[in-house]
Amino acid sequence: MTIANRQFQVTDPAALHGLVQAQPLATLVVSHAGTLHVNHVPLFLDPSRGPYGTLVGHVGRGNGVWPLLPQTAVAVFHGPQAYVSPSWYPSKALDGKQVPTWNYATVHAHGALTAFDDPARLRAILHTLSERHEAHRPDPWRIDDAPPEYIDKLLAAIMGIELAVERWEGVWKVSQNRTATDRAGVVQGLMAEGTPGAADVAALVRAV
Repeated sequence: MTIANRQFQVTDPAALHGLVQAQPLATLVVSHAGTLHVNHVPLFLDPSRGPYGTLVGHVGRGNGVWPLLPQTAVAVFHGPQAYVSPSWYPSKALDGKQVPTWNYATVHAHGALTAFDDPARLRAILHTLSERHEAHRPDPWRIDDAPPEYIDKLLAAIMGIELAVERWEGVWKVSQNRTATDRAGVVQGLMAEGTPGAADVAALVRAV
């Protein structure tokens, strides 16, 4: 990632990990023989593995990416994003020299991507994913709810993948380059949009 404006760069591990955990569906990009292979895969972060953590998930055996591994890869996690109208800036009334922009938060995880098919490790992945995404439900689904032979059949149809993170990059472009008055106008404008996404971006503008 090339960051044109360093004031948008975020390096705090807690902030980066928080976005990854909140928005686990990654755009996974692998370059092989001059071709980019792009997949959308939910990944969970194990911060205890490696100096920068390890991202873990799985793909179907029919997916063409895993036979290419190991390879260098990047996983892109997309946070809140929203269009920003220049009409929200009070400074627009001074000279009219304002244009639209886009606010967003995103994280890139660079590292070595590998594949594996050990049934015990695959079962652990399914267990962890279901636990994390079912925990808030009054009657959470568990892997043991399904017949063992059915799960065994599914395990034979997937491949595990792990991205050993070597470098994190984060960008929170949330109006840091505007005056306090203009930032307040952006928050007001976003909140008036009335959508959850806009409200999430407004919260980031306030926080940063």
